[in-house]
Amino acid sequence: MKKITYKKTPFGEYFRYLDEIDKGVRYTREYGSFLILSLVEELGELARAYLARHGRKKTNIAAQLDESYEQELGDILVAILRFSRIKNINLHDRVMYSLKKIEHRRTQPKPAKLPLLENKLHPR
Repeated sequence: MKKITYKKTPFGEYFRYLDEIDKGVRYTREYGSFLILSLVEELGELARAYLARHGRKKTNIAAQLDESYEQELGDILVAILRFSRIKNINLHDRVMYSLKKIEHRRTQPKPAKLPLLENKLHPR
């Protein structure tokens, strides 16, 4: 499997730093599952922190004292970086693909759905 290089992308510095941090980590088959669970956990923490500050649970002091939703967003990004690295996913290409997909949807929206023929045959 060819290693992806990110030297010319914004991810390069992050991956170099992660290589240092994760030196000696064994990448077992289960490690990908662990990273997915970590990502889901961080996403839950982001939601909890955000809702404690701006949402329905503004009185949840414990959640407000934990990390802020901005900090949780960083944790989510790191989990995504780690997962993409061990699965050899070119994250820059995936982000660009998603951005172009969003752009395409905005510039060429799907046509409106036609009413069901049944509604025309049997009006209420």
